[in-house]
Amino acid sequence: MAERQGGGVRRWYAGWTLWIVSASAAWAIPAFDEVRADFKPSDTLILSREGEVLQRLRTDATVRRGQWVPLAEVSPALRTALVLSEDKRFFEHSGVDWRAASAAAWGNLWNQRTRGASTITMQLAGLLDGDWRQGPGGRTVVQKLGQTVAAQVLDRRWRKDQILEAYLNLVPFRSELVGIDALSRTLFGKAAHGLDDREAAVAAALVRAPNARPALVAQRACGVLRDMQATSGARPAQRATPALARVDCDALDLFTTAALQRRAFDASEGVAPHFARYLLRQRSGKDGAVPERVSSTLRAPLQRFAVQSLQQHLRELRGRKVEDGAVLVLDNATGAVLAWVGSSGQLSQASEVDGVLALRQPGSTLKPFLYAQAIAERRLTAASLVEDSPAQITTASGLYIPQNYDRQFKGWVSVRTALAASLNVPAVRTLVMVTPDAFHRQLGAVGLPLRESGDYFGYSLALGSPEVPLLHLTNAFRTLANGGRSSAVALSDVAKPRFAPALDARAAFIVGDILSDGNARARTFGTDSVLATRFWTAVKTGTSKDMRDNWAVGWSERYTVGVWVGNASGAAMHDVSGTSGAAPIWSAVMGFLHAREPSRAPKAPVGLARTAVQFGPVAPQPGSPDPRGGGQPLEAAREEWFVQGTQQAFFAINSVAISAYPSSASGQNDAKKSAPDAAVSPAGLPPRITAPAPGTIIALDPDIPPARQRLQFTATGNAVQWRLDGKPLGRGPRVAWLPWPGRHVVQLTDAQGKVLDEVRLEVRGAGVVAQPLRAGAH
Repeated sequence: MAERQGGGVRRWYAGWTLWIVSASAAWAIPAFDEVRADFKPSDTLILSREGEVLQRLRTDATVRRGQWVPLAEVSPALRTALVLSEDKRFFEHSGVDWRAASAAAWGNLWNQRTRGASTITMQLAGLLDGDWRQGPGGRTVVQKLGQTVAAQVLDRRWRKDQILEAYLNLVPFRSELVGIDALSRTLFGKAAHGLDDREAAVAAALVRAPNARPALVAQRACGVLRDMQATSGARPAQRATPALARVDCDALDLFTTAALQRRAFDASEGVAPHFARYLLRQRSGKDGAVPERVSSTLRAPLQRFAVQSLQQHLRELRGRKVEDGAVLVLDNATGAVLAWVGSSGQLSQASEVDGVLALRQPGSTLKPFLYAQAIAERRLTAASLVEDSPAQITTASGLYIPQNYDRQFKGWVSVRTALAASLNVPAVRTLVMVTPDAFHRQLGAVGLPLRESGDYFGYSLALGSPEVPLLHLTNAFRTLANGGRSSAVALSDVAKPRFAPALDARAAFIVGDILSDGNARARTFGTDSVLATRFWTAVKTGTSKDMRDNWAVGWSERYTVGVWVGNASGAAMHDVSGTSGAAPIWSAVMGFLHAREPSRAPKAPVGLARTAVQFGPVAPQPGSPDPRGGGQPLEAAREEWFVQGTQQAFFAINSVAISAYPSSASGQNDAKKSAPDAAVSPAGLPPRITAPAPGTIIALDPDIPPARQRLQFTATGNAVQWRLDGKPLGRGPRVAWLPWPGRHVVQLTDAQGKVLDEVRLEVRGAGVVAQPLRAGAH
């Protein structure tokens, strides 16, 4: 008897312990606001600076959740269907339906199949706390007890509408779909507020059996739909439509099967997919967390216009084998990205490729930085004369023969004309002076780091042979817009930019003045090209080899716009030039930006001088008393900008310049007599070696007698002396040298022996037998 009483006490004690443990855990149910705040969609929304949703992007691959949907935005049909299917007395009980629980217990006693007694509130308790969730073998006694207590606690602390709202957003429906927003958008292609009776019945049926076969889901949905129609009089605002006055279960079966196969909820949707991915990659690199909403610097109206302009223009180019393009708009002052269009979308066969980040050959768009460097180093001025004529430049890999876009040559032109008209040969001649390695360093300073060295590209670097992304190229042009100061782009939370000097401000201003000069680019583009705007802008186009890439990059007072057109596959375009490819899109975007906003020319920085200049003819006319030649001038007289100290009033070649300034050698040298690849330097600049270039490697030809092989050294300036390996070699701007195997140092000195310039070269070839040299040979 004592043992029996002891066992009863132990069972009583164990029961109360179980109850206390379950009750204490149940009382830890969070508040509704906490649950709402902890809800994390599987998608991230990218917002414009105006707060408009520009892009929805899936960021959680483990589950498919949409946005949290307030109960007021849920279809009344769905609310009715869910209550009828899962908990008919939801608005009457206090969290536990004891009547249903008694019926279920009685049915279990007599081995009868009955509907479960779990209420919506009890199911929500299981969703909020995994301890009450049903496992593979069903719930334990502790779980059932805890769930019952938790449901009653929920019902006391939460309102009924909060319980129903949380349940609809947290309940798993099918496969990876969780919550009503993901379900309605995936299976029905609409928001939750638009679900009709039939769709609501299918959704309610999925709650009870999320992964059941379509036929079973349709069967249960048919029963729910009958219940809805039976109670339709109680909800006049949502009466059954005449087509559903009588439930057609066969038709519902077909509808359910089709719906369960749909996947209308795309992983990404909006007008800025590439920007969204790039932005989230940048953010996740900082703290790893991806918020539900991310504010960006994009302007929603501008982004949509840029997308529309790109697609519209590419449709107009249909038939010219071009399907891809990209647009980038930056704010000059802050570096904020205002528009980022990475692809032409449906027009492209590679729409996932981001054209803003893809590496492509920039073509002539690198020329502004080359001329800016030459001007900053006082090798050239905007009025200096360079020769646009056939050139053969010796390199380590052979002869480099640059050509112009139109396969024609313009003769002697000023630097202003050469850059604005995008002439190739003068650019290569300029790079010979600057050297590929020095230009390579300058490109890195403006934000265009290249993977290979300057020697790897050689003189083709002047014509844009490396590969750069539109993002870096456009920001490099923004450096020109900001007077040579460079800073990183901003994607969100624009802070005060950190500028660093990257280019001489005076040279940047002069290059901008050239690229804004419509008359200067008339030789190539005409006077009424698409590049001309009604407000101040500076722009440069570019086309890569075989017409694989086409560019237009330029800036106004406030904005820098870059456009690329081509094919993501690398295929060549057909008959697409700088003015027919990217330029019309650039012009349209610039016009949109300045529809109600002026753009004024920048003010000249300190250290510049504006001087009236004249140009002489190619050669003096016979019998003319005019020392300048009396013929047609190379270019019309104008006022020109100069770096202080480099200005001069007259520009001509060789004897014309000398006769104009007989008292000194300040006139420009005849570059044709100096070297085929030497540009003319302005007066007053220190002499420099123009050929050979630093690092030149010369190969001796074994089939030519060594005594007949000569290497020409050329330099700017007349009163100069040459030294080779420390020994005198000759005088004047041009000397010839008999090359000999080995590494050599060539120096240019003044009359006092001061070294003015120096290059190193190497001569390679088989050993030869030394022979006596004739008089005059070195």
